[in-house]
Amino acid sequence: MSKFNWKRLGLIAGLSLSLVAAGCGDAEEETDTAENTGTDEGTEESASVDGAELELAYVEWETEVASTHVIGKVLEDLGYDVELTPLDNAVMWEAVATSEADGMVAAWMPGTHAAQYEEYGDQVVDLGENLEGAAIGMVVPEYMDVNSIADLTDEADMTVTGIDPGAGVVAAAERAVEEYDNLDGWEVETSSSGAMATALGQAYENEEEIVITGWSPHWKFQKYDLKYLEDPEGSFGEAEVIKTMVREGLEEDAPEAYQVLDNFYWEPAEMEEVMVAILDGEDPEDAAAAWVEENPDRVAEWTEGVE
Repeated sequence: MSKFNWKRLGLIAGLSLSLVAAGCGDAEEETDTAENTGTDEGTEESASVDGAELELAYVEWETEVASTHVIGKVLEDLGYDVELTPLDNAVMWEAVATSEADGMVAAWMPGTHAAQYEEYGDQVVDLGENLEGAAIGMVVPEYMDVNSIADLTDEADMTVTGIDPGAGVVAAAERAVEEYDNLDGWEVETSSSGAMATALGQAYENEEEIVITGWSPHWKFQKYDLKYLEDPEGSFGEAEVIKTMVREGLEEDAPEAYQVLDNFYWEPAEMEEVMVAILDGEDPEDAAAAWVEENPDRVAEWTEGVE
């Protein structure tokens, strides 16, 4: 499997273009290598884990930072050499679809990543939900006297503070601005997840009005007293789930990793524990490692069937 062609995309230069170099020697060298490294047929299964490289892509949302680092740690503990690569939404999907990344646990369905799924869905393997109970919508502090998108008039300077351009929740907010007559003159201001969180924190501290594009699970619902605005027009669609997608051929190439990714499922409260730890200053790798150590029963469910 080739590593993601970062130079082609102009994202990161100088990375290797290959995960493994195979078939480089003559027949005698190949025989010696098999004898010395144990990659002959009799030990193929164990060698497929010990030091085998895996690349997981993710979008840099707090939810996906948490989940990707946790499952990456579990795979690392099984002996895999795991690389975690943050990417833009569309590029993440393309990476898995073209087998330039092995998988991701960051597919928000059916709404947020609908466009990406339509483009790449038939080129990836859908392993199902790894988290249920997710939601997207317009979110405001509880102290604001508004409970529905239809109630909005001129709050927050008639601005919805969004995240990354092209994100599904931003597209849904832009759709809401078009569909709700009372939002005539409103605009959706795009930024980033971090910038949105900063703006929310500043507004909340001063009890100022703010309307954001929100999703859960997310640490902001633990830190602040927030509420989703009702969406009578259905602009934000139905409830969301987060799914695991892997490249075609992963089950044959790395059956143990495939099994773990297929087993991966946890609850929003568990994800939020990791997100809050990261918010409090822990490095994502350290937060993930601590959670894995403290939750052996859950991890055992994910590694069931893996020797």
